[in-house]
This record gives sequence, C-alpha cells and structure tokens, in this order.
Amino acid sequence: MLRYVLRRLAQGVLVLWGAVTLSFAILHLVPGDPVRIMLGGGQGGGDAANVSEEQIEQLRSQLGLDRPVLVQYADFVTSALRGDFGISYSTGRPVSEEIAQALPVTLQLGVAAIVASVLLAFVFALLGVLLPSRWLRSAFQSSTVIGVAMPSFWVAIILLQVFSFRLRLFPAFGAEDWRSIVLPALTMALLTAGTLAQVLTRGLNEALTEPYADTARAKGLSEAVVVVKHALRNASLPVFTMVGMLVGGILAGATIVETIYSRPGIGLLFVEAVRAQNFPMIQALVILSGGLFVVVTLVVDLTYPAIDPRVVHASRRARPQVVAA
Repeated sequence: MLRYVLRRLAQGVLVLWGAVTLSFAILHLVPGDPVRIMLGGGQGGGDAANVSEEQIEQLRSQLGLDRPVLVQYADFVTSALRGDFGISYSTGRPVSEEIAQALPVTLQLGVAAIVASVLLAFVFALLGVLLPSRWLRSAFQSSTVIGVAMPSFWVAIILLQVFSFRLRLFPAFGAEDWRSIVLPALTMALLTAGTLAQVLTRGLNEALTEPYADTARAKGLSEAVVVVKHALRNASLPVFTMVGMLVGGILAGATIVETIYSRPGIGLLFVEAVRAQNFPMIQALVILSGGLFVVVTLVVDLTYPAIDPRVVHASRRARPQVVAA
C-alpha cells in the first residue's frame, strides 16, 4: 500500500513540474516580444507604438526577462513554490490575491457540477439496467448520447430561457447565493453525466454476467439487490477514474460557463487575462489548473483501494522465490 501511495505521489509531482515548466515556456514561445504584446501592441503595433522604450525596459525588468533563461526558470520555479506569481499587469494587484478571490467561486461550481454529474450518471445507469421494459432500458441508455453531443453554450442558453427568463426560478447572472449556482452546475453536469453514465452502464452489464452475480441470483436475491449490492461496487471503479480525467474538462468548461453566467471565477479570470494579454495571470492559471488536476487525480487514485483492494495487489510485481536445496 505504501509503495502504491508513493508511486502516485511521484507521478503527481512530475505532472505538476510539467505544468510549471509549460507555464514558464508560455512567455518565451509566444510570437513576438511579450513585453510589447502586454503593453497593447503585439505584432500589430497598436498602443505599444505610444509607449516609450524606458517603459518597455521597465516592464521587461519587472518580469525578469532581461536575465539569462536558466536564471529566469530557477526564479520562476522558486516563486511558484512560494505561491508568488508576480503582479497582474491589468489591475496592478498581486496575481495570487486575484486568484484567491476567484478560486472559491470556481471550486463551488466544480464541486457542484461533479456531484450532480455523478448522481445523474448513477440514476441513468441504474434505470438503464433495472427498468422492467427492455424498450425503456434502451431509451435511457441511448439518451446519454444526447448529453455528450450537446455543446455547453447551447445548454446554457436553453436553461437560461426556460428556468431564468420564463419561469424565473433561478438568477441568470452573478454568484450571490446557492440559487445562482444551480444553472451553471447543471450546464456542466449534463455534459459529463452522459459519458459517466455510458461507462457505468457498460460496467454494470459486464458485472452482471460474472459468476458472483449468478451466485447471488441463485440465492434468491432480486435483480435490484444484485445490481446495487454486488455489481455496482465493481462497476463504479471506472467512473471514479473518469471523474479524475474529467477535472480538466470541468476547468475548461468553467471558462465558457462562467463567461455566459457572469460568475467571477477562475474561468472568467482566464478569459480576461487572455483578452488583456496578461501573461503573469495566464502563467499562474496554467499552474493552478495543473495543480488541481494533480490533487483530484491523487485523491481518486487513493480511493481505489477502498473500492477494490485488488488494485493494490495487481500493482505488485511477482518476485521470484529462491528455493533452498
């Protein structure tokens, strides 16, 4: 078990180091002079033509771009470990302060969306294998494809039209109270619930053909008890794997959803940073996304042994034994 945990921790550290390195490379791989781009000109000129060379060099020194690349990289990694990502060029505030203000809004949305998507997936998957009519089971299993195919902006528009503008049940914009999180979370949940439901349904169908399911039926247990008590636990492991993989999709979806619903979270902050060509903020958000992905994936990996202890045993390599003569 300890070896399993240490291996997952090492993998998480490696991924996080890759996110930090990628974030550092963004500033150096962008076409043109990043300093002139931040000052509003970019390759097309623009407002940078009205900026003096003294201001350009001042910003270059502020970003540390006047030093050797290896020195810049070492300082960037050290600052990232301290949580210091510099000053936001758009607002003049520390980047960490702006992220700390926006992060809770996105975390609330992400947690609500993941919980809702998992619940919807379990409901649709269980109905898809437990309904008495074969036609109804096929209908529920086929309906999950709709959730996968629908674009998030279209789902958001439909939900706003129905539940906000017509029925006036939930607010259309902002992040004031719990009611304002319902529609954004549901928008993101519908997009991921279909995928999770398909994976869970496939796992349930495979588990119900295993010998232990036949043994449970032979003992006189109903099909519902066989599914919930025996098959569901084994079939849910791929779902937890998918939840860890979908975290990146949740963060990407938050960019669109928070923009549509005007929620002051990380997604909206990222859109504004890209629009303003605010590289310190973009770099910090790339690292944050990688860090959140590592944490969630690590939590999911560490819950595997509780769901199925065979995961730990399968990771152990058989060692040759020396037989005494």
